Amino acid sequence: MVLRILLLALLVLALVGAGLGATVVRGPLPETDGSLAVTGLEAPVTVYRDEWGVPHIFAASQEDLFFAQGYVTAQDRLWQMDFQRRVGAGRLSEVLGDSTLDTDRFLRTLGTYRAAERDLAVLSPETLAALDAYAAGVNAFIADNLDNLPLEFRLLGYQPEPWRPADSTVWGKMMAWNLGGNWETELMRARLIELLGAEKAADLLPGYPQEGPFIIPPEVKDYSGLLPLDLDRVMAVRRLLKMDGEGIGSNNWVVAGSRSSSGMPLLANDPHLGMQMPSVWYEVGLHSPTLRAVGVSFPGAPGVVIGHNGRIAWGVTNVNPDVQDLYIERVNPANPDQYEFQGTWRDMAVREEHIFVKGQQEPVIERVRETHHGPIMNAVAGDLEDEVDPVALRWTALEANRLSQSILELDQAQDWDQFRAALQHFAAPAQNFVYADVEGNIGYQMPGQIPIRAQGNGMVPVPGWSGEYEWVDTIPFEELPSVFNPEVGYVATANNQVVPDDYPYLISTEWSAPYRAQRIVSLLEGSDRHSPDDFAEFQGDIYLLPADFLVPLLDRVSVDEAPAVAQEGLRLMQAWDRQMDANQAEPLILEQFYQELVGATLGDELEAAGGEELVEDYLEDFGNSHRQLMERLAGDATSAWWDDVRTLAVESQPEIVTRAFLAAMAYLQENHGDDPARWRWGDVHWTNFDHPLGAVAPLDRILNKRVPAQGASVTVNAAGASYPDLVMNNGASFRQIVDLGDLANSRIVNTTGQSGQVFDRHYGDMIELWQEVGYHPMRLAQAEVEAAAVDVLTLEPSTK
Repeated sequence: MVLRILLLALLVLALVGAGLGATVVRGPLPETDGSLAVTGLEAPVTVYRDEWGVPHIFAASQEDLFFAQGYVTAQDRLWQMDFQRRVGAGRLSEVLGDSTLDTDRFLRTLGTYRAAERDLAVLSPETLAALDAYAAGVNAFIADNLDNLPLEFRLLGYQPEPWRPADSTVWGKMMAWNLGGNWETELMRARLIELLGAEKAADLLPGYPQEGPFIIPPEVKDYSGLLPLDLDRVMAVRRLLKMDGEGIGSNNWVVAGSRSSSGMPLLANDPHLGMQMPSVWYEVGLHSPTLRAVGVSFPGAPGVVIGHNGRIAWGVTNVNPDVQDLYIERVNPANPDQYEFQGTWRDMAVREEHIFVKGQQEPVIERVRETHHGPIMNAVAGDLEDEVDPVALRWTALEANRLSQSILELDQAQDWDQFRAALQHFAAPAQNFVYADVEGNIGYQMPGQIPIRAQGNGMVPVPGWSGEYEWVDTIPFEELPSVFNPEVGYVATANNQVVPDDYPYLISTEWSAPYRAQRIVSLLEGSDRHSPDDFAEFQGDIYLLPADFLVPLLDRVSVDEAPAVAQEGLRLMQAWDRQMDANQAEPLILEQFYQELVGATLGDELEAAGGEELVEDYLEDFGNSHRQLMERLAGDATSAWWDDVRTLAVESQPEIVTRAFLAAMAYLQENHGDDPARWRWGDVHWTNFDHPLGAVAPLDRILNKRVPAQGASVTVNAAGASYPDLVMNNGASFRQIVDLGDLANSRIVNTTGQSGQVFDRHYGDMIELWQEVGYHPMRLAQAEVEAAAVDVLTLEPSTK
């Protein structure tokens, strides 16, 4: 399989190098000018594309509008759409072979595609019609281009199947998986409790509110039976979706006219997701007699997810809600397909998943068992051994919801009341929505299906057999956090705590560290009035608030007898302006010092308890926790964490800080030379826009893009760094600024480009603009769209 891809890739490179590749690689590029006859349209549709390849679709009916959206999106992103639905359906191995078998087994067990199909049963007729029309448009494109498919289909040797409505809804499930759960935190917390004890686990993963050591439910006694349920498959799915590592989040804020230069609201949003090629978003403008909206969509689904519609504008950030719980089940020793609940044996629901693997004649059969809590997730690798506790996952997104309906109603909402009505269907993933309208109103609404538990706080796995930890209801929509025209004149969210301590319901115990939110508020309050240019400056802000507690630690470093490189590094740090500038040395020194410091204070206990793997899992995936812990330790020189259990040495805070700093400087000297003034953060902190097939050389040279990255995981211009290589793995997946005083003054930028086809001019043409925190116009008015059009395509109803 890999050999086939390699040979084809080499052939493509040879053809391109010889100037003979036009028909091979440019043939699949979409027709964007002229006229095309398309089966399935009722009336002609006009598609205007601007200089960035952003399509604006004008149709006489909503059905034709969504048909054309499906067709046009497939022109640019068909393979990405196919890849994403295969992820959600657990069907990657059919085209990629056994390298993705474990991921498929995990997702088949989880049942995301089955849940996507269940959504169809609860959607409104109007939403179902939109999904059907979108699917028909995608299928019309596939039917017309089976002999002219994108490069990836030819490299892998297959053709796409017809598109189905559930292929559109399943991607919402995958986004909910990435944005709406804490399964891995429950697993890590249970692991830390078992290995280090409840008190140290509470330090390493401080929940909110922090109530001291975590209490293991008395019925469980210990978590030793959970340890075989590791994080590997969970994180493999996140890596596949480019959602691993620190920094998944978002920023949004909105100011009232009293705080804007125009006297009307301004709204900004930059969701932080994984960096990938092509972008997770697809820019589009939709225009029909009943719907007008511009912004970003998910390739594969109808509508605009984030943007404005000429009357209202909205932006989203993740709430980090706790909507996943792990239940330890008791299985009947005489019948492994039965489980105990409140003193009686219940039959599990049992199904077989047939997973076809490329190159194998017989399918792999995954036997999935489910309790009323959800699927047994630690049976993915086969039958459970006697000493392993079966664990079921309950998750809101596995239940039928109306996310697709909510998005389409949001696109058509005209005021605050209609906006909130649309969000009542936005069950998962729960998000922080900020709002503004042309009447001058601003607001905030959190939608989402958030469970109310009979007992417990969702922080640790609980017994499933007692019935004492069941979900008894969800938080009523009217009691979810909401604000309209606040007196302060702005709303800002950055995955931080959104409710006061006395809020009557539990939304989450895992709010993000407040650094980005604090910085945004300080910028908003730094001036009485703000312009779109000010907001652009804020979105590019790279001031690192945690440096305010980390850099003062260096005052305790003694370098009198240290090498000259360490003395020069310390001098640079003491004069540093806290800007995570890619062209400066200081950010590189700080991040390497931080890694050494965390390893010296926390890593020694983790390594002694669980080995290097535990250290890597914790430092890579729980940065939000260890940054907050390190802030506390910086002000507590007497903490028991300032020791080294590996040497049993009793050390002081200055000694450990000095040792960490000298180790960081030695590492940087070895890898970057003897002159710290010549080191650059951007030398290691790259934004990697990786294609799913870009891991195979030489396809990486063709499909992947990369640029030096500004910022860090907790700067407003977010750039989450992986551990230990510091490569950027997530950040602003797009940026928008909407001016409700003059919508023509609104602006937007995607990460990469509109096209998913590598030889298209729009494959990566926004990367430089995005890197510089630049924008292009966000047009909605027809006259402006027509005036800016570079290509005009008319889709005509076919007479065949």
